This record gives sequence, C-alpha cells and structure tokens, in this order.
Amino acid sequence: MTMTEEENTLSVVGSGDGETIILGTTRMRVLEDGSHTGHRLAITESVLAPHTEGPPQHRHERHDEGFYILSGTVRFTVGTTEHDATAGTLVMVPPGTPHTFANLTGRPAVMLSVFTPGHYVQYFRDLQRMLTTGGPLTPEATLATMNRYATTPAPGQRT
Repeated sequence: MTMTEEENTLSVVGSGDGETIILGTTRMRVLEDGSHTGHRLAITESVLAPHTEGPPQHRHERHDEGFYILSGTVRFTVGTTEHDATAGTLVMVPPGTPHTFANLTGRPAVMLSVFTPGHYVQYFRDLQRMLTTGGPLTPEATLATMNRYATTPAPGQRT
C-alpha cells in the first residue's frame, strides 16, 4: 500500500493541541488517530481522575493495546491478576487478552495509550457522542459499540 503525499506528511501535535474526548472522569487527548499512519497506529494521552473505575474487563480481537504510565499509579487487571503500574511502566495487551484498568488512588494518573492498528480511537469518539447527545450509555448501546470495534466483554463481565 502506498501513501499519498498528503498522508505522508509530518504530523506535529503540540502540548495544548489534539482532540479532547471526555468519558466520565477520564479526559483523553488524541495525539494520533491513525490518519497520519495509514491507521497502522493511534496514540492517546489519558488523565484518569482520582478513584476512577475503568471499563469492564474486556478483550480486543483485532488490535494490540499498549499503556505507558507517565505519572501516578494505574491498576491493570488481566484475568484475575492485578498489576499496579507506576510512572515509567509499560503494559502491553495483545489481542484476545481480557483486561481492564483503574486509578484507585487519591491522585490523578496519566498514561499514554497506543493502539495498533489505529481504528480503535473511533470507539471513544462514539462513546462520547452517545454521552453528549443525551442518550444514556446503556449496557446494550455500549455492547453494540464495542462489537463494531471487535471488542467484547470478558467472560463473566457486564458492560
């Protein structure tokens, strides 16, 4: 696949730039949505407020997900195993691995997330759109949105 000249342009996102997505107590800044990488890679920065519960444990069938902790502590749960990741820790989640994360502390946590391929950023946009258009984020609506991005709740989890 060859990229057009427009797609092969350097992308620079400054410290105050990037699209912002608000999902409850999490503020996400989209640094790369895949539009500059042929959707091979997407990158977001997320600020998890203190005592932020993460999503239900889930698995992605078609993309890898990586989390690099910039500050604070984020608890990752993979199956029944818990890992407290502090600043400087990288957590890689391959396709099919059940996982979730949360900030259980009284301080904000900041993490950089990488998605490959990069189409998954649209999932967060879809969730935000549901929240901002007044529609309730019902389990059925959340599940339908997850399914569009080859993501499913882990066994025994509810959305």
